[in-house]
Amino acid sequence: MELRIYLYNKPVSDIKALRKEVFMDEQGFENEFDDIDNKATHVLIYDAKTPVATGRLYTDDGESYTIGRVCVKKEYRGKKLGGRVLSALEEDARKAGGKSVTLSAQCAAQGFYEKSGYTATDDLHDDEGVPHVTMVKKLR
Repeated sequence: MELRIYLYNKPVSDIKALRKEVFMDEQGFENEFDDIDNKATHVLIYDAKTPVATGRLYTDDGESYTIGRVCVKKEYRGKKLGGRVLSALEEDARKAGGKSVTLSAQCAAQGFYEKSGYTATDDLHDDEGVPHVTMVKKLR
Protein backbone atom coordinates (compact mmCIF):
# COMPACT_ATOMS: atom_id res chain seq x y z
CA MET A 1 0.00 0.00 0.00
CA GLU A 2 1.10 3.52 -0.81
CA LEU A 3 -0.74 5.50 1.91
CA ARG A 4 -1.07 9.27 2.18
CA ILE A 5 -3.10 11.07 4.87
CA TYR A 6 -4.70 14.47 4.27
CA LEU A 7 -6.72 16.85 6.46
CA TYR A 8 -9.45 19.05 4.94
CA ASN A 9 -11.77 21.71 6.35
CA LYS A 10 -14.68 20.51 4.21
CA PRO A 11 -15.82 17.18 2.76
CA VAL A 12 -14.11 17.13 -0.63
CA SER A 13 -15.61 15.00 -3.41
CA ASP A 14 -13.50 11.91 -2.59
CA ILE A 15 -14.73 12.01 1.03
CA LYS A 16 -18.33 12.33 -0.08
CA ALA A 17 -17.96 9.47 -2.55
CA LEU A 18 -16.39 7.15 0.04
CA ARG A 19 -19.01 7.94 2.69
CA LYS A 20 -21.80 7.42 0.14
CA GLU A 21 -20.29 4.07 -0.87
CA VAL A 22 -19.92 2.77 2.69
CA PHE A 23 -22.80 4.32 4.63
CA MET A 24 -25.48 4.74 2.00
CA ASP A 25 -24.88 2.10 -0.68
CA GLU A 26 -23.45 -0.64 1.56
CA GLN A 27 -25.17 -0.01 4.91
CA GLY A 28 -28.41 1.64 3.78
CA PHE A 29 -28.20 4.96 5.65
CA GLU A 30 -30.12 7.82 4.05
CA ASN A 31 -29.10 10.86 6.11
CA GLU A 32 -25.34 10.83 5.61
CA PHE A 33 -24.52 14.48 5.00
CA ASP A 34 -25.37 17.33 7.38
CA ASP A 35 -24.39 20.87 8.44
CA ILE A 36 -21.66 19.52 10.73
CA ASP A 37 -19.65 18.67 7.60
CA ASN A 38 -19.08 22.39 7.04
CA LYS A 39 -17.56 23.00 10.49
CA ALA A 40 -15.61 19.75 10.83
CA THR A 41 -12.04 18.77 10.09
CA HIS A 42 -11.98 15.75 7.80
CA VAL A 43 -9.21 13.18 7.41
CA LEU A 44 -8.86 11.20 4.19
CA ILE A 45 -6.44 8.36 3.58
CA TYR A 46 -5.47 7.45 0.05
CA ASP A 47 -3.81 4.30 -1.22
CA ALA A 48 -2.06 5.73 -4.27
CA LYS A 49 -5.00 7.56 -5.91
CA THR A 50 -7.80 5.55 -4.27
CA PRO A 51 -9.62 7.10 -1.27
CA VAL A 52 -9.79 4.27 1.28
CA ALA A 53 -10.65 5.69 4.74
CA THR A 54 -12.14 8.85 6.21
CA GLY A 55 -13.60 10.43 9.33
CA ARG A 56 -14.45 13.85 10.75
CA LEU A 57 -13.83 15.85 13.92
CA TYR A 58 -15.59 18.88 15.37
CA THR A 59 -16.08 20.76 18.62
CA ASP A 60 -18.57 23.22 20.04
CA ASP A 61 -16.51 24.31 23.06
CA GLY A 62 -12.83 23.70 22.22
CA GLU A 63 -12.42 21.09 24.97
CA SER A 64 -14.72 18.22 24.08
CA TYR A 65 -14.42 16.98 20.51
CA THR A 66 -16.66 14.64 18.54
CA ILE A 67 -15.46 12.12 15.97
CA GLY A 68 -17.87 10.78 13.42
CA ARG A 69 -18.39 9.30 9.99
CA VAL A 70 -15.40 6.97 10.34
CA CYS A 71 -15.40 4.48 7.49
CA VAL A 72 -13.05 2.28 5.50
CA LYS A 73 -13.58 1.03 1.95
CA LYS A 74 -14.73 -2.59 2.12
CA GLU A 75 -11.68 -4.17 0.47
CA TYR A 76 -9.33 -2.26 2.81
CA ARG A 77 -10.89 -3.33 6.12
CA GLY A 78 -8.68 -5.24 8.54
CA LYS A 79 -5.59 -3.23 7.55
CA LYS A 80 -5.67 -0.89 10.60
CA LEU A 81 -6.81 2.10 8.54
CA GLY A 82 -9.70 2.89 10.88
CA GLY A 83 -7.18 3.19 13.70
CA ARG A 84 -5.10 5.55 11.60
CA VAL A 85 -8.15 7.73 10.97
CA LEU A 86 -8.85 7.86 14.71
CA SER A 87 -5.22 8.65 15.55
CA ALA A 88 -5.07 11.50 13.04
CA LEU A 89 -8.31 13.03 14.33
CA GLU A 90 -7.34 12.57 18.00
CA GLU A 91 -3.97 14.22 17.33
CA ASP A 92 -5.72 17.17 15.69
CA ALA A 93 -8.00 17.53 18.75
CA ARG A 94 -5.02 17.21 21.10
CA LYS A 95 -3.07 19.93 19.24
CA ALA A 96 -6.10 22.23 19.52
CA GLY A 97 -6.24 21.72 23.29
CA GLY A 98 -8.99 19.11 23.38
CA LYS A 99 -9.44 17.21 26.62
CA SER A 100 -11.72 14.41 25.44
CA VAL A 101 -13.26 12.83 22.35
CA THR A 102 -16.76 11.40 22.07
CA LEU A 103 -18.23 9.32 19.29
CA SER A 104 -21.38 7.42 18.45
CA ALA A 105 -20.32 3.92 17.45
CA GLN A 106 -22.38 1.31 15.70
CA CYS A 107 -22.74 -1.37 18.38
CA ALA A 108 -21.23 -3.89 15.96
CA ALA A 109 -18.03 -1.78 15.93
CA GLN A 110 -17.82 -1.21 19.70
CA GLY A 111 -14.90 -3.64 20.10
CA PHE A 112 -12.86 -1.77 17.48
CA TYR A 113 -13.24 1.49 19.41
CA GLU A 114 -12.50 -0.19 22.75
CA LYS A 115 -9.18 -1.41 21.32
CA SER A 116 -8.42 2.24 20.50
CA GLY A 117 -9.02 3.31 24.11
CA TYR A 118 -12.69 4.32 24.03
CA THR A 119 -15.08 3.45 26.85
CA ALA A 120 -18.77 2.82 26.24
CA THR A 121 -21.30 4.89 28.18
CA ASP A 122 -24.81 3.72 29.03
CA ASP A 123 -26.20 5.84 26.17
CA LEU A 124 -27.59 3.34 23.67
CA HIS A 125 -29.52 4.88 20.80
CA ASP A 126 -30.86 4.15 17.35
CA ASP A 127 -29.65 5.81 14.16
CA GLU A 128 -31.78 4.93 11.15
CA GLY A 129 -32.56 1.49 12.57
CA VAL A 130 -28.96 0.69 13.53
CA PRO A 131 -28.09 0.41 17.25
CA HIS A 132 -25.35 2.79 18.40
CA VAL A 133 -23.53 3.46 21.67
CA THR A 134 -21.88 6.69 22.81
CA MET A 135 -18.20 6.16 23.62
CA VAL A 136 -15.64 8.50 25.24
CA LYS A 137 -11.85 8.76 25.38
CA LYS A 138 -9.76 11.15 27.46
CA LEU A 139 -6.94 12.87 25.60
CA ARG A 140 -3.59 13.31 27.34
